[in-house]
Amino acid sequence: MTTPYTYATTTPDDRYLDGNALAGILSNLLPGDPTLHECRCGTCHSTEPLARALVYLDCPGTVIRCPHCSAVMLQLTTTPTGTYLTVTADTTLRFPSKP
Repeated sequence: MTTPYTYATTTPDDRYLDGNALAGILSNLLPGDPTLHECRCGTCHSTEPLARALVYLDCPGTVIRCPHCSAVMLQLTTTPTGTYLTVTADTTLRFPSKP
């Protein structure tokens, strides 16, 4: 069940993009439209599509935070040797089953 949506109030509005900014890079890593995959925050346990995540591009790599509590959920780093997707403690991504 999706939690009613509110942005985290402790996050400055001018520093982040929404999760749609992840579509390009994650489409190479995840099946289907990656912004529609549900992500459950390990801190506040809210579940939202990745499209609603707070995405910070001005970090070393890309940091994806929960839109409810602003906890770091994922980190995405691209290097010359590959792309690394780090999932923080107790955060989960759900990939829907094919019918």
